[in-house]
Amino acid sequence: MKAVRTDRELECPDIDAGLRARGVELVTLPDGIPEAELIEAVADAELILMCYTPITARVIEAAPKLRGIVKYGVGIDAIDIPAASARGIPVVNVPEYAEETVAEGAFALMIALAKRLPEIGRAMAADGWIWPEQRWLGRDIAGATVGLVGAGKIGRSMARMAGQGFRARVLGYDPNVDRATLAAAGIEKMDDLHAMLRECDFVSLHCVLSEATRGLIGPAELACLKPSAVLVNVSRGALIDEAALVEAVLAGRLGGVGLDVYSQEPLAKAGHVLSPLFGRDDVILFPHLTFFTVEAMRRLSDDTLARCFEVLDGRPVQVRSRDPRLRAQRENVAFA
Repeated sequence: MKAVRTDRELECPDIDAGLRARGVELVTLPDGIPEAELIEAVADAELILMCYTPITARVIEAAPKLRGIVKYGVGIDAIDIPAASARGIPVVNVPEYAEETVAEGAFALMIALAKRLPEIGRAMAADGWIWPEQRWLGRDIAGATVGLVGAGKIGRSMARMAGQGFRARVLGYDPNVDRATLAAAGIEKMDDLHAMLRECDFVSLHCVLSEATRGLIGPAELACLKPSAVLVNVSRGALIDEAALVEAVLAGRLGGVGLDVYSQEPLAKAGHVLSPLFGRDDVILFPHLTFFTVEAMRRLSDDTLARCFEVLDGRPVQVRSRDPRLRAQRENVAFA
């Protein structure tokens, strides 16, 4: 049996060891590998594990022995699911391993910006001490208004931290979640995104990327925010019009920005639309690592191996995601 795992820069020693212990020939490939080289590598593979590298229709067609595609993570936008389904090849992700973890990461970005931790830390490192001058004033989350764009499991975890943990008022914009469900999570449902943004001191994005949400936070939405508002995104980079975001930050129209995801990854200090934001005291650029904790990686490894073994043993693959693209599969899957 042969498996190909892309994006080897994301180290997964337990996944790799678990597959090899089962006698699987495992080939790991780097991020950004050209499609032609990936096609060559999967020609005799029975299993593909991917995180970021696109698994296109051409890649799938080039793998006649392929029995399954496992995303060791959540997002499935880079997989041509119709091409896989046409051949009865199941596609599965690991949707639950980092829900609390990513919410903690979003909250960490928010509180770091509120308390001005990056710039104060840099000043301390440079000077050894600073005094309480006006320029170092932080802000409280208690009593502030936190707005959530998207209120699935991660968003609701964020709501609990902000509301029950810090006594913030929590608003939520999510057309797919009813008012009663949000109220049970301590979230006031808002039906108008612009109206919600105008009220917020902090905004955190927690929605999936789709054609409806691509560029959801654009020039008009950024203009709704208070000049003191903090914007956090740990979901998908393309939810934000990044060029418009840069313009707003450079013009001083936002109080702070914390990003962990980008429409083009990896980020770069030059040549990227967001490059002008490097080195700013009011911006935290995190390298898509809010998911990366000891506990989350253990859960990811366990669940990924379970799905891989289902594929290799010829058993139906458990689909735990509620994503309709995965729930539409009809062959070689079982829904949890």
